[in-house]
Amino acid sequence: MGRFVVFEGGEASGKSTQARLLAERWGATFTFEPGDTAVGARLREILLDPATGNLDPRAEALLMAADRAHHVATTILPALHRGRDVVCDRYVGSSIAYQGYGRGFGADEVAHLSDFATHGLKPDLVVLLQVPHAVAASRLAVAGAPDRLEAAGDEFHARVAHGYAALAAADPERWVVIDGSGTVGEVHQQVQAAVDARFPEPA
Repeated sequence: MGRFVVFEGGEASGKSTQARLLAERWGATFTFEPGDTAVGARLREILLDPATGNLDPRAEALLMAADRAHHVATTILPALHRGRDVVCDRYVGSSIAYQGYGRGFGADEVAHLSDFATHGLKPDLVVLLQVPHAVAASRLAVAGAPDRLEAAGDEFHARVAHGYAALAAADPERWVVIDGSGTVGEVHQQVQAAVDARFPEPA
């Protein structure tokens, strides 16, 4: 089995950039959620398009789980079984933080749903990038029109951040927390050190 590393974080945390950098460094399969399958791309449009409007929290959680189930079955597990390392931008932690905490649906409920969707597949390491609200806001201000989740409001994103912190605190063996407010290079050095500490030997 290959190594499975997930990058998590709120909006504009820099996780996507750092996930791609690690995938390039390892020569790993890079993937992301929601949307990195043909089916997932259609679900992503529904989930993130502002025109979708309000979704019932259960509907939102189920759409995320549907994307993840197909993603794990068709992309992540086949790569891992071939011995490929996989680096994923968002995974179960995102659903627990965004739908469980952010939407108030319940962390345990979302965790059970995600466990069913993934056949219980857990990452070897989760890298959580945290940035202060002011840093995230300044990055989003130059990023163009917000998607439906980005535009969910400060209170929602505060709950998401609390959810991520709770997840990391509850599983310190699997999660590592990194300050994402520095430059891309500075954050990459911290990520590299954390990953190397967890995987000191070549796969």
